[in-house]
Amino acid sequence: MERRNLHRLAELHGTDKVYGHNYIEAYAQHFERFRKLPVTFLEIGVGGYDNPQAGGESLRMWRDYFYKGNVHALDIFDKSPHQEPRIRIFKGSQADRECLLALHKETGDFDLIIDDGSHMNEHIITSFEILFPLLKTGGVYVVEDIQTAYWPTYGGQQEPGAEGTAMAFFRKLADGLNHAEFLIPGYEPTFYDLNILSLHFYHNMVFVYKGDNAARSNLVSGGVLQPH
Repeated sequence: MERRNLHRLAELHGTDKVYGHNYIEAYAQHFERFRKLPVTFLEIGVGGYDNPQAGGESLRMWRDYFYKGNVHALDIFDKSPHQEPRIRIFKGSQADRECLLALHKETGDFDLIIDDGSHMNEHIITSFEILFPLLKTGGVYVVEDIQTAYWPTYGGQQEPGAEGTAMAFFRKLADGLNHAEFLIPGYEPTFYDLNILSLHFYHNMVFVYKGDNAARSNLVSGGVLQPH
C-alpha cells in the first residue's frame, strides 16, 4: 500500500522521479519505514534550473508522503516561491562547506538526505563528505543520477571502473563494510568503515545506510574460519 501511495503522489505532483526516471520503487522500498515518523528530510536540488517558479514537484511529494516530517531543500538558485508549511528552502552551493554547515545548524541532524543537485562528480563527493556525518544513525543518504560518473562533461570517466568518479568513491566505501576482515597489521578503521551499515546500488542510484558497523571478524589466528 505504501509503495502504491508514493507512486500515486509522484504522479499527482508530476515529479521526474517517476516521469523520466524509475526511482519510485526503490524509494518506496527504502523509505517506507520512515513514512509515519517526524523526519528531518533534506533534498539537494529543487529543479527548474534558474526559473524561481519552476521545480518543487518532488518536495511536495515528500511533504505529503512524510506527513509528520519537515522537508528542507538546497538549491544554487532562488527557489523561495516554493516555500510553504513544512517545506523550507535554502539558497547556496552543495559544494560550499560553510553553507551546508549553516543549513544544518538551522535544521539539526537529518534522517534522510537526497542528492539530486548538480550531478557533478566532485560536488557529489564533497556533499557526501560533509553531510553524511550529519545524518542520524539509522538514516539513509541517496545519490540520484550517478550515471554522470561516466560522463566527462560532469567530471566523469567513460571507462567503467575509472578512478576519481563518484561511482569509484562509493565502490571503495563498499570495501569498508568488511573492514574487520582486512589482514593489514595496525589497520585503523575509517569513519566510513565504522558508520556505513550497507550500500545499495541501482540503475543511476546509490542508497547508503548509516549505522554501527562494529561486527568482529569470524577469523581466528592464522586466518582460519571460526565454526558457525
